[in-house]
Amino acid sequence: MRLIMKAALLSLFLATGSLADQNDPQLEDLFNRLQTIQDANEAQIIIQKIWFIWYQHENQEVEYLMEQGEVSMRRSDYEDAVRIYTRVIAIDPGFAEGWNRRATIYYLMGEYDLSTQDVEKTLALEPRHFGALSGQGLIYLRREKPTQAVEYFKRALEVNPHMSNIRQNLESLKEDDVI
Repeated sequence: MRLIMKAALLSLFLATGSLADQNDPQLEDLFNRLQTIQDANEAQIIIQKIWFIWYQHENQEVEYLMEQGEVSMRRSDYEDAVRIYTRVIAIDPGFAEGWNRRATIYYLMGEYDLSTQDVEKTLALEPRHFGALSGQGLIYLRREKPTQAVEYFKRALEVNPHMSNIRQNLESLKEDDVI
């Protein structure tokens, strides 16, 4: 099954070309399809396509830095990843995924105020960024503000109804009588 998904993603990649970001016109159709698709595998392909588009940038230096930031993040070298994503943001402050990646690193570092600031910037540039929406919900959970967490989790599900982990978070909060 994983091989089929990879092949589908490759074909989607080849169909789009390499230059994209949160302003790519294909996103509108992908988000519309995400709302109506019932098949979980097809939904995952669409979600991966959205992430792929968000991650792309026309500037080769930004592309390289995004890859290096991922490497640093996987190595848990968060300070280096922050430095790299800060450079991405300096090159193109209108690139939502640069802000989102740095927000993720700040979250992993426990720097929730900084993470929230970057999530807000991400959402200003791409209001449908379900990763940033769910991430902000997680920040509110860490801060023991479940009402706000629920708000962001619901917003994430409105954009991407196929986020089972977010549904599980909402169910847990419901069981705890938060919602």
